[in-house]
Amino acid sequence: METTRQNKIARLIQQDMGTIFLKEMKPKLGNSLITVTEVRITPDLSIARIYVSILPIGTMPETNPAVAASKETVMAAINANNADLRRRLGMLEGKQLRIIPELEFYLDETLDKLENINRLLKQ
Repeated sequence: METTRQNKIARLIQQDMGTIFLKEMKPKLGNSLITVTEVRITPDLSIARIYVSILPIGTMPETNPAVAASKETVMAAINANNADLRRRLGMLEGKQLRIIPELEFYLDETLDKLENINRLLKQ
């Protein structure tokens, strides 16, 4: 069960990471729409598990089967820039948090699963 402090920090990190992905990391991560869907904080506030949803702009999954590879490429770029992302997060949240948690990024595939279920139901 998450505490009120964990929930507050998770919401704060979710908002700030969304801003960072939208405004500051565009040149490094390419032409993709990256949405932070969920953030989970460990009870000791040392690790933030960030779930992101990636939508490559200009390609549709139905027309381009290489979208999955593109998502993996973007995830690799996010993990390669983990230290820079943590530094940028620290600059935004330096007054709110004493210690900026370590960031772990995970690909959130719930939208892909939902789309697959809808496609199967239509058949």
